[in-house]
Amino acid sequence: MKKKLFLIRHCQAEGQEADAPLTEKGYKQAFELASSLNNIRADQIISSPYLRARQTIDPYAKDRNLEIKIDTRLSERVLSTSNLPDWLDKLRNTFDDMDLKLEGGEASSEAQARIVEVVEEILDSNIENTVIVTHGNILSLLLRHYQDNFGFEQWKSLSNPDVFLMQFTNDEYSIHRVWKE
Repeated sequence: MKKKLFLIRHCQAEGQEADAPLTEKGYKQAFELASSLNNIRADQIISSPYLRARQTIDPYAKDRNLEIKIDTRLSERVLSTSNLPDWLDKLRNTFDDMDLKLEGGEASSEAQARIVEVVEEILDSNIENTVIVTHGNILSLLLRHYQDNFGFEQWKSLSNPDVFLMQFTNDEYSIHRVWKE
């Protein structure tokens, strides 16, 4: 069976907190995203519980009369619970050492395992087309699972929003960035 997964990074948001809403520009992006997905048939939508992720896909879900299923495994990775002035350097280090765990945070390998689990459950199901809405770091870790060369620099090049298409046919897969800024 052929499976398609549309992996979406949320639109521009006002902050990093779980309840941070989209900015005014982010709301416009959400409607542009819905329009760009117009020709896509989704059987299900699964989203991070974070408000910005849900708001990103809401216009598309309403157009399609689809429920947005919430999955906490799609939540953004917590790098650390400490305030890190050099957080970007620390994040780079977690791409180099997937088991590096900062204070109160989650190792890249741990975060990667939970999002890969979501994908594996979809692949084991009878559902053909799934839209997944998540966050930049966790999305990068999923892409890295399938493409070893997806690292820190590729994470930095992601946009808000961003969309990748993963296609699976039997034991073969392909990944393509489909979002055009």
